[in-house]
Amino acid sequence: MDKPGKTVRKKRPRRTFTPEFKAEAVRLCRVGDRSIAQVAKDLDLTETALREWVRRADVDAGKGPAGALTSDERAELARLRREIKQLQMEREAYPITALCRVMQVARSGYHPWAVRE
Repeated sequence: MDKPGKTVRKKRPRRTFTPEFKAEAVRLCRVGDRSIAQVAKDLDLTETALREWVRRADVDAGKGPAGALTSDERAELARLRREIKQLQMEREAYPITALCRVMQVARSGYHPWAVRE
């Protein structure tokens, strides 16, 4: 329930921005005399989002904290995690022991059977 006299702010719909737009916003923060808060207000962005873009740009430029992942490294990590998850799901869905039981073959004979042409 709303309290009397208290205004309720609507949640802003999620927007997506091009890499070019983000790069230009970061550039505006770095050159000139405006703060990140002012640039965010001028571009109708949240200050938090713009600060994150600036932080990521610093990391990508090699100026971030030690051990921070660049955007390319983060993308590769996400891809590898998806691949691992897929392989784990496949392994759990078809355990070799169960397959060997169904096909009535010895577990030790499964691999030679699986790789035959």
